[in-house]
Formats: sequence, structure tokens, C-alpha cells
Amino acid sequence: MKKIALVNQRYGLEVNGGSEYYTRLIAERLANHFEVDVITTKALDYTTWANYYKNDVEKINGVNVLRFPVKALRADDFNDYNGRYLEYIRTNGTDLKREDVWFEKQGPLCPDAIDYIRKNKDKYDVFIFVTYLYYLTVKGLPEVAEKAVLIPTAHEEPFIHFKTFETIFNLPKAFVFLTDEEKSLVQNLFSCKNIMCDVMGTGVEIPSVPDAAAFREKYNINDEYIIYVGRIDEGKDCPMLFKYFLEYKKRHSESKLKLILMGKQVCDIPKSNDIISLGFVSEEDKFNGICAAKCLVLPSKFESLSISVLEAMSLSVPVIVNGVCQVLKGHCTKSNGGLYYMNYFEFEGIIDYIFSHNTEYLQMRLNARKYITDNYEWDAIMKKFENLISSI
Repeated sequence: MKKIALVNQRYGLEVNGGSEYYTRLIAERLANHFEVDVITTKALDYTTWANYYKNDVEKINGVNVLRFPVKALRADDFNDYNGRYLEYIRTNGTDLKREDVWFEKQGPLCPDAIDYIRKNKDKYDVFIFVTYLYYLTVKGLPEVAEKAVLIPTAHEEPFIHFKTFETIFNLPKAFVFLTDEEKSLVQNLFSCKNIMCDVMGTGVEIPSVPDAAAFREKYNINDEYIIYVGRIDEGKDCPMLFKYFLEYKKRHSESKLKLILMGKQVCDIPKSNDIISLGFVSEEDKFNGICAAKCLVLPSKFESLSISVLEAMSLSVPVIVNGVCQVLKGHCTKSNGGLYYMNYFEFEGIIDYIFSHNTEYLQMRLNARKYITDNYEWDAIMKKFENLISSI
């Protein structure tokens, strides 16, 4: 039986993050066919990287998890350094030495994990690195490039243009891309079409039959609402969502529409009776809440897949997304199960449309579900993973 290592900066049932959750989904399913270790840090909070988990080794849903301590918290001056380096690039171009400092300041600075990868490379047949941007991938992948699979979770953002990645993206033995848009972006940026790859996405699995009525009763929500699921963060463009939603309520004073938020709060949330933040909720409450929503909204400009969008569509809930993000826009255009906006007035038009075009809205619900059935079933995705791993 082949032995596989998955490498990600955070891992755990308590971890709320796209690539981290994706890593757990993949690890648990690969463990049915291979011997699987996860190499990760002891951090829970990505804004600080403070060590949270105590054990060096633990089992989570049948997967062996190896945790290594973070040597230093995210640097207090990281945001300032990041801003200055991005400004430096505009005038002088990229610089490897400055980028090396950038990766250490961003973190998670975890040299013990890199030492483990280096010293134990022969114990594993394949290393799978999930997410291109962090220290563990930048420092760990070069140690095992000849047996490495990179799942970049890449999207158009300033960091992907760092000089460091001109080397990193030409090292792995294979790529796994989550969408066709991600594949096109990476191959065009780094001229790596000669490296073996596949587009796999992620399967979507709803653990139980959602109960919309139970959610409404538990949280005393009677009005129609749209829902946001994920980190409540500036990086996800949540402040713009709040601005648009409150403007809509101001211009439509008769509307009782609410905005429900689920996830960890990282940025300020305006005080409004129409914006209801539930914090981090259970999986059951999450799916119940999505099921009862008119639509799921995702304002982020930078997404490589978006599990929350796929989960909503699997429940026949249409999505409203930021059209700046090509991946999210692609979900809408390929499925006809969602709508995208580029400015406030398009956002307003979408909200008005879904409440005034019932026949079209019901068709969007059917389209969303069909898109998931046709493209995001676990059996087909894991078969692709097995084939890729066997070829290395």
C-alpha cells in the first residue's frame, strides 16, 4: 500500500478555511485506499499562527495527523511589510531575498515540519501540497519535488506573481487543479503545460437531510434571507457586501430581507437589525441554514473553487457572486444556477430579479443541483486521484 503525505498549514475539525477543509475531505477519502499522514502545524488561527493543539500526533476520522510547533507568530509588521513590498515591485520588480522575508513574516514559520519532510522523504511515495502561498509549500515542496503533487488553489492576486513561484510552479511531478479557470491561469503564468495534471474539483456531500424549519425555529428567523458562509473577513470582500446590502435596504425600505452570516468574525460587522451574525455554527446548522436561504452570496474577488458555493448548489440554492472572480463567474455561467454582479446596481438588480421571477428562480434551483450532479461527485474525483497517485 502506498504511503501518502498531505501538507497544509492548518488541519482539524475546528479549522474554518477553504483549503484546510478541502484537505481534510481529501485525506479522509484517500485513507480508504492508501496509508495517509497529514503534516501540519499546531496553529488554529491563521491571523496569528499561535500554537493551539497540544499533541504531536493524533487521529482524526481515521487519518494520522502529525503536528509541528510554529516557531514565531505572524510578524506584527507583516501587513506593513507586505504593502511596502507590493509597492517596491511596481517600481523595481520582484526580489527573491525580500520574498523570503515575506514568507517568514507571513508564516506559519514552522522549520520543524520542513526538517521532518526532508528527513523522512523516503518513507512516503507521494507528497501532496495543498495551497501554494504558505511557508510549508514554499520550503517543503522543493525538498521532495520528484514525488510532489501541488494543488495550488490559485487565483489571480498579487502574490502569485512573486518571483519565488516561477521556480515553485515548475518543480512538482503533477498538478491537481480545482477548476478549468485555475488550470488556465497557472499554465499561462508559468509555462508548465508539460507537467502532468488533472482538473478534479471536490465532491460535495451533505451529511443528512437539511431541515429548513428547524433552523428558522432555532434562530427565530421568519423573514426571507440571503446567506454568507465563511470567514467574515476583508479578504473575502465582506465590507463591500455589507455596504451593498445596507444600500439595498435603504433603497427598498419595504423589504424585510435579512443577511445571515455564518463563520468566524475577522472584520467589523455593521450594527443592523437586518444583518444577523451567528458565528461559527455546527455542520447541521450550516446546511439547515443554507437550505432555508433564498440564495447564498459570496462577495470574494479571489476564489479557486469555493466549497460553500458548491454546497449551496447541491442543496438547489442559487448563488450570487462577485463577477470579478473568474472561477465564481464560471460556476454561474456553466450551471445557469447563479448570477454575478460587477457593481452595486447589478447586485440590486439580482436581488430584485430573484424575488420577481419565480419561474426562472425555480429553474435556477434545478440547474444548480444538476451542475453538482454532473461535475462534483466524489466517486469520479477519487478515481482520478488514485490514477494520478499510481502514475507517480
